[in-house]
Amino acid sequence: MAMPDSQEQTVRKNRGAEQMEIKRAGSQSSDKGPADWFSGTVRIDPLFAAPEPARVQGASVTFEPGARTAWHTHPLGQTLVVMAGYGRAQRWGGPIEEIRPGDVVWFAPGEKHWHGAAPATAMTHFAIQEKLDGKVVDWLEQVSDEQYKAQ
Repeated sequence: MAMPDSQEQTVRKNRGAEQMEIKRAGSQSSDKGPADWFSGTVRIDPLFAAPEPARVQGASVTFEPGARTAWHTHPLGQTLVVMAGYGRAQRWGGPIEEIRPGDVVWFAPGEKHWHGAAPATAMTHFAIQEKLDGKVVDWLEQVSDEQYKAQ
């Protein structure tokens, strides 16, 4: 007897050469954000990684208060959709910007930037980026406390 869809981790529906895939909520493990890439406590929940030839992938990232990414760039840019809480984002040489639920942030290809939670409030965003030659991000140096607190 086949397992009901609600119990499968991934459901695939075939129709000719086309294939639909459903990743069920809770079927993918959460990961702790690596200390080389983040300051503070960060949880990464994978959402999707489209199969070749598509290049797009996305994750839900939750930052505890004060947590943030290191400086980094994306070869094809990055879109953030803030889902909950309050956060901060900054491009190299620009001011720190406050970001809140419903905000959509775009970083251009190669633009050095960081993003994370506000000092006293957690923040969750969806991060969407594309692979170029198998790579989605170039991690750089950590954002110092002085850089994070500068206003």
